[in-house]
Amino acid sequence: MPYGREPAREVIGRVASSFAELPDGLGPSAGDGPLGWPGYGDQLARAAASTGERESAVCGVAEIGGVTAAVVAFEFGFLGGSLGTRTGARIEQAFTHARELGLPVVSLVATGGSRMQEGTLALMQLPRIARQLTLNREAGLPHIAVLRDPTTGGGWATLGAGADVVLGLRGAQVGFAGSRVRPPGYSVTQQFAAGLVDQLLAPEELRERLERWLRLLTTTSTGGPAPVPPALGQATLPKSGWDAVVRARTLGRPRAKEYLASYFDWHEPVSGDRGGGVDPGVLCGFGHRDGQTIAYAAQCGTATRPAGFRTAARLVRLADRLGIPVLTLVDTPGAANDEVAEKAGVGAAIADMFTAVAAARVPVTTLVIGEGGSGGALAFAAPDRMWVTPDCYFAVISPELANAILKRDPARARQTAEELRLRPQDLVELGVARGIAQPDQSADQATAR
Repeated sequence: MPYGREPAREVIGRVASSFAELPDGLGPSAGDGPLGWPGYGDQLARAAASTGERESAVCGVAEIGGVTAAVVAFEFGFLGGSLGTRTGARIEQAFTHARELGLPVVSLVATGGSRMQEGTLALMQLPRIARQLTLNREAGLPHIAVLRDPTTGGGWATLGAGADVVLGLRGAQVGFAGSRVRPPGYSVTQQFAAGLVDQLLAPEELRERLERWLRLLTTTSTGGPAPVPPALGQATLPKSGWDAVVRARTLGRPRAKEYLASYFDWHEPVSGDRGGGVDPGVLCGFGHRDGQTIAYAAQCGTATRPAGFRTAARLVRLADRLGIPVLTLVDTPGAANDEVAEKAGVGAAIADMFTAVAAARVPVTTLVIGEGGSGGALAFAAPDRMWVTPDCYFAVISPELANAILKRDPARARQTAEELRLRPQDLVELGVARGIAQPDQSADQATAR
């Protein structure tokens, strides 16, 4: 049997050390259902007999990696895990219970969609579930969804795609339309490539990943800002503006991956802008450092694309809602400005990131680790908590493009770099940066020059 279609209690047993089911108080099913669908009562009876369940969702409270969580697990063997009125009532109860106890929610989804035998009444469970997602979001409670096989229809459009973190089991069919209404089924791998799933997992990885994610998203924050990472590159400051530009463009200097590996004990990535795009030049996620969770959004040295800005904005807003401080790493020659980027709304995406950082109630800490090119870099920066490394620069635009805009001789690029005052020490003098991070120094030791 495919892993995603295993009985709900078996899946729960794979990820949880204990589980207590919530009493639903719904009573027995009423005959042929709300529409009087011929034979529906018999179908329900057969589904109950074959699965041992009274409905298509098993809901309760579980211990997962030492974290108590509310769990919604779909029983695919019960009429294809379809959503009926009683399913909606059970899910509503689980989310309400989570709010009352301040628990995160884990949804183990495997459903073919709304139940045909209950017609539009079944369809109306979707806004009912969406309301619960909204209430828990407003309460600052995280929601993790696991996409099993299949996750289609309203289950995907609410509990799946509407979760804060979306984990997909490899091989699962995931899409709004199921295989019976349009072949072939859309795969979780395709949804991941489209920026709609954060991580792809093998079944044997699920327990560990859930434990890590629950730990990250429920760790109580100290309320303080993320410490400034120590600089990993050169310790000496550039003598000239052009020297600063050359250093920042050096291929061998440390990049975001090295900074994240050095900074965190361990971390988990999120992926995609939830609108069809992924930018491999932007790394986002949550990491564990000295007992604290810190969210991160890091540029990797390439021109940042619209999906990168939108993914980072999604990350900042989620961290803000959960009370988790944010670290951003700036390293980009600027925003992508080709035709594809313009059609994808690069200006609006930059505005979205500016707004997310400006609206954040949690502290956002920024370290410029390489190129700081124009608005594409500034969108990732916290204007009041920005530090720089000795091998970076930050400018209104690159010296070469500034030359072109000013109609200067290209040979004057070095002079323009000097006039832009883009060196790290210039940025501190101008009040743009608070200080210069040095190797093996904490935020309190970052040098202000």
